[in-house]
Amino acid sequence: MDEAQRGSRAGGVWNSPLSVILRHPDTVGLQLDDPLTTERRAGIIAGNSFLRQIYDEWYTLVAERVPAGPGGVLEIGSGGGFLPRYLPGVITSEILPCRGVQAILDARQLPFGSGTLKAIVMVDVLHHIPDVRPFFEDASRALRPDGVVVMVEPWVSTWSRFVFSTFHHEPFRPEADSWAFPSSGPLSGANGALPWMVFQRDRESFEATWPGLQVRGVTPMMPFRYLVSGGVSMRQLMPGSLFGIWRAVDQLFSRWATRWPMFALIELRRS
Repeated sequence: MDEAQRGSRAGGVWNSPLSVILRHPDTVGLQLDDPLTTERRAGIIAGNSFLRQIYDEWYTLVAERVPAGPGGVLEIGSGGGFLPRYLPGVITSEILPCRGVQAILDARQLPFGSGTLKAIVMVDVLHHIPDVRPFFEDASRALRPDGVVVMVEPWVSTWSRFVFSTFHHEPFRPEADSWAFPSSGPLSGANGALPWMVFQRDRESFEATWPGLQVRGVTPMMPFRYLVSGGVSMRQLMPGSLFGIWRAVDQLFSRWATRWPMFALIELRRS
């Protein structure tokens, strides 16, 4: 099932005349689970000056939280990103064979020795893992003491429920009972509400199951900027010169954490 078909099932908005006009031409006709889609997104990010600044900000936040000292840094779902510019030596990976990544792996079975990583980082990835429990289990094993998991993920708020449920092609189910979901493919399968479910709604359950992975911080953020950037599926909607203005707007509205944020910065630390 391609991106447009899944959007049709979500209510037809993804196939509306406006969305068809705004859809980025580089991904038209490609399926999400095609490695070429991931590779083309690298060009989309590079060519969208507004979106590129969002990734600059996300990567800066992630890099600042990686501890010093021994151990490798693994990025899961490197895709079309450019984290190595901020974390030289990071091990880039994907679940699909894509150009430019160093490892093809499944996050639920990490091919690293116990205690050999000082950080596992990801952007927009956790909510694509069909069952996150094996990932948390293996992350606990592979991280050294004081190692971290740092991620930027979709978040649930009053505003994001409307946006993700109405305009986004990925499933967004805050009401789901289980953290697991049936996956139609490595990228097409998702529950965008999963990070909120794990670290907000069911946080006590997470902490009881993995007491060695302490939740050091959950920072809801960015109500509008990603939306007005066009993201990796649509054309650039906002000139890069207006990024500072929209950042100020985001900072203002992020004060109401339950109402407006669309994303969150999440940090776990192995005790």
